[in-house]
Amino acid sequence: MQLSIIILNYNVRYFLEQCVLSVKEAITDIDAEIIVVDNNSSDDSVLMMQERFPEVQLIQNNENFGFPKGNNIGFRQAKGKYICILNPDTVVAEDTFVKILAFAERQTNLGIIGCKLVDGTGDFLPESKRGIPTPWVAFTKIFGLYKIFPKTKLFNRYYAQHLNENETGKVDILVGAFMFLESKLYQELNGFDENCFMYADDIDLSYRALQKQKANFYFHETTVLHYKGESTVKDEKYMMHFQEAMNFFYKKHFKKSLFFSFFIQIGTWFFSFVKMFQGKTKTKTSPESYVFYSLNKDLSEKLALTLKNKVSFLEIPAEKMVNSCLVFKGKKLEIILDNQYVSFKKCIKIIESLKDKSITFKILPKNTNFIIGSDSRNDRGQIIKME
Repeated sequence: MQLSIIILNYNVRYFLEQCVLSVKEAITDIDAEIIVVDNNSSDDSVLMMQERFPEVQLIQNNENFGFPKGNNIGFRQAKGKYICILNPDTVVAEDTFVKILAFAERQTNLGIIGCKLVDGTGDFLPESKRGIPTPWVAFTKIFGLYKIFPKTKLFNRYYAQHLNENETGKVDILVGAFMFLESKLYQELNGFDENCFMYADDIDLSYRALQKQKANFYFHETTVLHYKGESTVKDEKYMMHFQEAMNFFYKKHFKKSLFFSFFIQIGTWFFSFVKMFQGKTKTKTSPESYVFYSLNKDLSEKLALTLKNKVSFLEIPAEKMVNSCLVFKGKKLEIILDNQYVSFKKCIKIIESLKDKSITFKILPKNTNFIIGSDSRNDRGQIIKME
């Protein structure tokens, strides 16, 4: 078997359904398997998987074991030459795995491959590629120096800014939302360290691959949608987790750094102080109108009832969709993409190409009764069930 895709789920039933749908489309021509590990979700994730995807291997944990252990449990059932650790709040393109498999087969001494990630608004996620977070590099992250001096090597290493987002190349650290590697390497590394704190597990795994003289890569030729989640909100809690992660990483791999301990405390205080004066988050406003891209007029009418008759039905050739969408830039509206008509790859392309503060996006996954998306990288997204 070529590939095993491991998806660890916890209480994101609708995102999981869309993710598995996209993965199934992406492995049509590949000898591959999907392994879903559920960390004792309290929603109906398990029931949905059993009813909608009975052919997918489902592992039900009786408690929430966390990210590292949950993925390690899934790996023990994997049969593929390669594995892909994939978040459930992602959408892959139909050719994502074909492209990455071809790239992997051309490499020697391969470590881990990550890909280009964008959020639900189409913005590039800089954590797609990162450098080793030494005390100095972490310092440049905490105080935002990487934003002030993006082209200066001394300050731009946290997000590997030596490499353009549209350029494939070697990087040090990859993000746990999408990590592609050989099963034998994952086995040699003993998988994720189950003692890791939040935010450190992917850093630790990437770094241990480097210690084995492996080459980690950022691969830009496929784009994956990553809605992210509430854990990414940049507040004091986030800073606490960041501090815990860095402390774990340094304790495991480096000598204790008094410099880091000092500046991380200062950074946490500074961050909290700035946050206090940023004011409350602006209240979200609903779109003035909606555009539904589909061939199904009956479905459009049903959607219009759900969204109080604000939906405009638009039927155009799929290959002309991106150019046609450009006329909407600057208008406050929401574009809903019918996945029965628009492939996941084209959905991602449209979202990435039309990124605009006044436009939001939702996808209607094929053969479902809900639309799903995210208006911000700092929340878990929205699900609207159709009447």
